[in-house]
Amino acid sequence: MMMTVQSEMQPASDEGERLPAARGRNILLTLSYDGTDFCGWQRQDKAAGGKPVRTVQAVIEAALAKIHKAPVALQGSGRTDSGVHAASQAANFFSPIDSIPVERYPLAINAFLPPDVRIHTAREVPADFSARFSATSRTYRYFLYPGDAPQASEMRYVWALHHQPDIRILNEMAQCLQGEIDCATFAASGDASLSTKRYIEHACFFTEGSKIVFEICANAFLWKMVRSLTGTLVSFEKSGRTAADFERALKSADRAQAGATAPAQGLFLWNVSFSGIRRHV
Repeated sequence: MMMTVQSEMQPASDEGERLPAARGRNILLTLSYDGTDFCGWQRQDKAAGGKPVRTVQAVIEAALAKIHKAPVALQGSGRTDSGVHAASQAANFFSPIDSIPVERYPLAINAFLPPDVRIHTAREVPADFSARFSATSRTYRYFLYPGDAPQASEMRYVWALHHQPDIRILNEMAQCLQGEIDCATFAASGDASLSTKRYIEHACFFTEGSKIVFEICANAFLWKMVRSLTGTLVSFEKSGRTAADFERALKSADRAQAGATAPAQGLFLWNVSFSGIRRHV
């Protein structure tokens, strides 16, 4: 059974969604965005009183429509939630025109995009390639600021903890996140996934300048799973709980055993991989 692919996403109502049948070249984009002023990745045409809200997918599709003079559907590797950023999201679309060299697509699309979204690369991929279903893993990074007052320029991209956590203890707990795991403890209410099992490649904490980074790589994620994990790990360390306590919470499959969900602004979709083993659980 193919697993439902969600990445810190809004609940999906279109399980198995794919792009229309191939017409023209299949173009894979890599892009970044500042998620602060977006209501997530996925286009939401009737979210606000029956009116559309601002989403990353919608603004890119609007740019593609201007280039192609017709609607163009875009499929992302995962639907990041409101306020979540991306350093390297992947998305593909079928272009019915062949007059634009593939390497010129970033420049062409960026000309019609707002400054909080940038296309970085474009390449042609096989007709059966899907940014969503061909991805083998997603990597997220959550940025924590241990002090009281981050620089103003960093406020939109970190969670200020107001205390200095012990990274050794955080990593002892993170070591429990390895291999195929039932992650029900860290699923948000309303998650539409068919299975709560995920295969986690690695999870660890490290320092980067003045910040602490939590990095986790898995085949896919439940809705708000990374933020729930981050909030739980931070709260467990702060309250003096141990790796054994965290492992018990993980195995409980009970959301009530987890900590508070970390805020969206510290989370980045860091990388999407299309090589390696495709795992379905």
